[in-house]
Amino acid sequence: MSEFLLTEVRGRVGFITLNRPKALNALNLEMVRGLTQVLLAWQHDEAIVAVAIRGSSKQGNFGGFCAGGDIRYFHQAALAGDPSLEDFFTEEYALNHLIHSYPKPYIAFMDGIVMGGGMGISQGTRYRLVTDNTKMAMPETHIGLFPDVGGGYFLSRCPGRTGEWLALTGAVLNAAGALELGLADYCLNATTLEAAWAALSGVDSTTSLTDWVNQFSVAPSAPSALERDAIERVFSLPNAPAIVAALEAAPDAWSAQTAATLRHRSPLMLHVVLEQVRRARTMGLADDLRMERDMVRHCFYTAHLGRSGVASETVEGIRALAVDKDHQPRWNPVRLEDVTPEMVEPFFQSPWPVTAHPLRDLT
Repeated sequence: MSEFLLTEVRGRVGFITLNRPKALNALNLEMVRGLTQVLLAWQHDEAIVAVAIRGSSKQGNFGGFCAGGDIRYFHQAALAGDPSLEDFFTEEYALNHLIHSYPKPYIAFMDGIVMGGGMGISQGTRYRLVTDNTKMAMPETHIGLFPDVGGGYFLSRCPGRTGEWLALTGAVLNAAGALELGLADYCLNATTLEAAWAALSGVDSTTSLTDWVNQFSVAPSAPSALERDAIERVFSLPNAPAIVAALEAAPDAWSAQTAATLRHRSPLMLHVVLEQVRRARTMGLADDLRMERDMVRHCFYTAHLGRSGVASETVEGIRALAVDKDHQPRWNPVRLEDVTPEMVEPFFQSPWPVTAHPLRDLT
């Protein structure tokens, strides 16, 4: 199928290994299409009762799940006007929807880095397995993007206002934090992953799958240490400037660090992301993915701001992080307080009529 995607069937389980370790298994269009193809082939195959997915690393079969989409490709495609960029997001979001609605148990071994697109291919699964090596985040605001791949849907359903906090800051969760916020289901000891993966070939029913996960699940070794009270108090405020002002006025180190993080993000996209999460809280998954497809189009073709290509926040954010690596993005506007509603609202206006939307068939 692909050198980046290894698949096999053993017993009654379909096994998928993301095999692009040098790029931290970042998803490209070939991988998205391969995953879609194999999942569609297996979903009605009566010989297969469950599907498992993992990511390889430079050290072996585990140690890294998926760091997200291939942002260097995003940058190159945007500058070149490559139409495959449009195909990537349409097909990736359709894949995310397929996983959320998959009719068979889908087991994601979320070991190591699980970010961005990696969350998109794992959050819809029935068995989200983390380890003490897990580093989970939706860090898109760091590159002038937003938490896509259904991020509005699953982050908005985290307890209280933790979804807003995760979406705006891109904060990294450990295993305990992921379990606490409902973004994981079980913790496994990293040293038993090979044995757990091998044992799946003996699973032949939902009952035996329950026995399997109970056999291997453990308690996380480190606590989550989330500042839940502070998160609830601050991230429930009505807008991004109010959130940052409250953090900057607080005397504690967590607030100061969180404010500094937000001040380094794209001011425009902080406004957009807060609106995204709050709108998504009342949306079903299909409508959220359609909204995000609209949003990502505007991120690369920001016509309402008189920008596109190299001038977009997203392309500039990727340049600063992954291309020139100067970590000095030139955001526009520069200040959070200078963003207007007229800059934000068009991100939520679809560039397509309903009957022509690229994700119109999602239900």
